[in-house]
Amino acid sequence: MHKLVSSAKAATSALALLSAMTVAAAPSVPPLAAYGNLPLVKDMAISSTTGDKIAVVATVKGKPRVIVIDSDNRQLLNIPAGDSKLRGIDWAGDDFVLVTKSTTASLGPMFTASKYEFNGTIVLPIDGSKAQFVFGGTKGIANTTQGRYGLRKIDGEWKGYFGGIALDTDGLNTRWRHGRPTLYGVDLATNRARIAAAPASENHFRDWLVDENGEIAVTLDVNRNNGKWQITNEHHDKLAEGVDPTGDISLICFGKDGSSFLYSTEDDNEGVTHWFEVPLAGGDAVEVLPDTRVERLYIDKRNSRLLGYLPGGAEPKPVFFDPERQKAADKIYRAFGKWHATLIDYTPDMTHAIVHTSGNKDSGTWFRVDVANLKADAVSYDRDAILPDAVGPISTVEYKAADGLEMDGILTLPPGREAKNLPVIMLPHGGPTAHDEPGFDWWAQAFASRGYAVFQPNFRGSTNRDDAFRRAGYGQWGRKMQTDISDGLNELVRQGIADPKRACIVGASYGGYAALAGVTLQHGIYRCAVSVAGVADVELMYNTDVYESGGTRMTRKSLRESLGNPKEFDSISPRRFADQADAPVLLIHGKDDTVVPFKQSAVMADALKDAHKPYEMVVLKHEDHWLSQSDTRLQMLTAAMRFVQKYNPAD
Repeated sequence: MHKLVSSAKAATSALALLSAMTVAAAPSVPPLAAYGNLPLVKDMAISSTTGDKIAVVATVKGKPRVIVIDSDNRQLLNIPAGDSKLRGIDWAGDDFVLVTKSTTASLGPMFTASKYEFNGTIVLPIDGSKAQFVFGGTKGIANTTQGRYGLRKIDGEWKGYFGGIALDTDGLNTRWRHGRPTLYGVDLATNRARIAAAPASENHFRDWLVDENGEIAVTLDVNRNNGKWQITNEHHDKLAEGVDPTGDISLICFGKDGSSFLYSTEDDNEGVTHWFEVPLAGGDAVEVLPDTRVERLYIDKRNSRLLGYLPGGAEPKPVFFDPERQKAADKIYRAFGKWHATLIDYTPDMTHAIVHTSGNKDSGTWFRVDVANLKADAVSYDRDAILPDAVGPISTVEYKAADGLEMDGILTLPPGREAKNLPVIMLPHGGPTAHDEPGFDWWAQAFASRGYAVFQPNFRGSTNRDDAFRRAGYGQWGRKMQTDISDGLNELVRQGIADPKRACIVGASYGGYAALAGVTLQHGIYRCAVSVAGVADVELMYNTDVYESGGTRMTRKSLRESLGNPKEFDSISPRRFADQADAPVLLIHGKDDTVVPFKQSAVMADALKDAHKPYEMVVLKHEDHWLSQSDTRLQMLTAAMRFVQKYNPAD
């Protein structure tokens, strides 16, 4: 699409009120705040009917705001969100903006977890009328949304379908009826809710597909105790059934023409995810895309029908079933070919889209794309204090593990320095079912800006390859998943990029576990370790997850599949080997973490203290697992950088 105009540095474009490129004043090495603060734009969406408006979740002076502008860059809404944690944004046509937020809350001793992260949905009418919380002020329904199942325009009115928690009220006392979501249809203009589908029975969970008329066309019901599942249509006819002890069964969407639906299962023996299509009227399940690794599905927001998919691969590009949509997607990706581009949002006809780019010379740019007029305008920048020359070079390095398994990792180098004999930070990702890509990573770039080579290994268990590679990580915590990381270091040393005597390991969540394991289960490799919200005791994690699930067999089965034999948990737990730690350890953890409880770092700190090993502990007050607040995210980065520079100086 060589004719597509791409104004990559249009400082006077749509969000110029937020993002101004101050080239002359920018320092040669940006301050840590340029990396550690939340990006200027967290999410962006395009109005789904005409595509002439965009809605933005922005961060201004560390605080979130919701901003809506039209095609002439006129501001329609600019709403502060206080201390809310805004997770995403979407449109219902051109009339309503839906903002997803979350709140950390303690529910007391009657609940299995000490803290929970609750999602809520805010509906913002574009006409300027009052914003409302879905279920807000509705008697008998808790003020939280448990999943969204579609946005539909029915008889000219927009309806949203949300999972909600039914309440019982007895005088002044209000309590959850049972905690299993009921499906409600909500009029977005009036916030009135009606029951669309009943909740699952005890020890079951349900999922639904809502058709374009607002009818519940497909229901999935799963028994949490034995994994038995069945799928029925609106007439309660059984369309499919089976048993999956780990619960790896999901409704996906409707088929291309709306007469069928798709679901996925995972074969425990083969370790492969299968996608099946079944007629709504009943019939045989037919496997679809059997030889394709799917990164993402593209689904029509109006009716939840399948439009296309994003296949896996080194440079994935969308595949759309409709030829006109495919032509539009091809134009977009050709225009952004030199960057790591992601199609964020789009109108169903693909005439307008939002694209995010990052990578070499690009710390993150948001574009509004008008495909019909062959035009792309830069709307805003993630980090406008980090200019192109300050972005460390990014590349993919392929290597083999000690057992011959092929894998890769993302290498970020210091800007302007020769890639030779550099101090190195190994930065394994969280999950562990996730992966890193060759785009701008704020954490990796912060270390690179201070003179370090940074390597993000996609170890076995990562999701950047096929199902077999992902399942190769089962039972390998602290074992081959761990040596895959140090094998990546060996490859950098072999290529002359890294100095083996100047390596540290840093990570968050599972990456934090790997950092702790790197200096307790492994020895003689790293000069220091930084664990952010990391797992220190695998048995404690297992017991916590099982308890918080209500002790379901499905949870036990799933955890044992990924972690291995519970009798061996101690042998892969860094806490149990604290007395063998051979390098200083920095522990950083948020007090509001509902994914990896704060206790994990607390018990590791106690073990290191008892063993008289050098360690530090940094507590992030009111911070969750995702480092959602600018001030505490920067506190984390500042502490991690200081610690690494102390024990592994770059110069």
